[in-house]
Amino acid sequence: MFLGLGALTDFSGLLQRPYVAFLAAAAQIGIFGALIGAVMLGFDLSTAAGIAVIGGADGPTAIYVSTLLAPESLWGPIAVSAYSYMALVPIIQPPIMRLLTTEGERRVRMGQLAPVRREIRIMFPIMATLLIGVLAPQAVPLVGLMMFGNLLRESGVTERLAGSAQNEMINIVTILLGLTVGSTMAGDTFLEIETLKVFAVGLLAFIMATTGGVLFGKIIYVVSGKTVNPLLGAAGVSAVPMSARAVHKVAQEADPDNFLVMHAMGPNVAGVIGSAVAAGVLLSLLS
Repeated sequence: MFLGLGALTDFSGLLQRPYVAFLAAAAQIGIFGALIGAVMLGFDLSTAAGIAVIGGADGPTAIYVSTLLAPESLWGPIAVSAYSYMALVPIIQPPIMRLLTTEGERRVRMGQLAPVRREIRIMFPIMATLLIGVLAPQAVPLVGLMMFGNLLRESGVTERLAGSAQNEMINIVTILLGLTVGSTMAGDTFLEIETLKVFAVGLLAFIMATTGGVLFGKIIYVVSGKTVNPLLGAAGVSAVPMSARAVHKVAQEADPDNFLVMHAMGPNVAGVIGSAVAAGVLLSLLS
């Protein structure tokens, strides 16, 4: 799944404005906040860590971590919760963005992005894999495959492989993933109070992630001399590209001529990396 995602991802928005990675980092507060919430609801620490990754709004990462840390009976609820909140981005995020920002902040326009040299686009997945391998080795199976898929895309000499990863492979994996996760969702295990707790923690995590991203976006807005739209912080979760589209839509409510979708893709793709790194940290501490 991550190989296909990497082949589909354009990291230009992140490379043009590297500071948006801090927005993605701030959004990961949802994962660690959910960890605390799950422990308070009575889950043991390892199970809580498996549930907490829902806060990254990243279905594949949530499945990967939960199969390593959480009991089998919770794999299905965690997967369904993660993908449900990814799908509910257009409903959950806009009210939070409107609540935490003023109309003037939402009106901020950002300049045209400059093109990124091909050499930089090729070097980025290689350097990112090496750096994350040093800082969070447990995240390498996720981030490494994603960066390899991106290298297939950006190298320009493996178009057939990149196309297969983007289409046939990711479609087949999606079908198999749905079938295998669904097979764990037997009624006697899925219809339990723990399932409701998982969904509650997931909702709390997603709200916290969006809030953390927007609040940090407001800090960058001030530090940058009011040239960075704070709505970009909401795209720090890894729900690609739904969060970027939600940011764009809310900005256009205040100014129909404000186009933020490509700017929001920077923190959005950084959020995918951030959630994988956060998952790697949890795995290194608890596995």
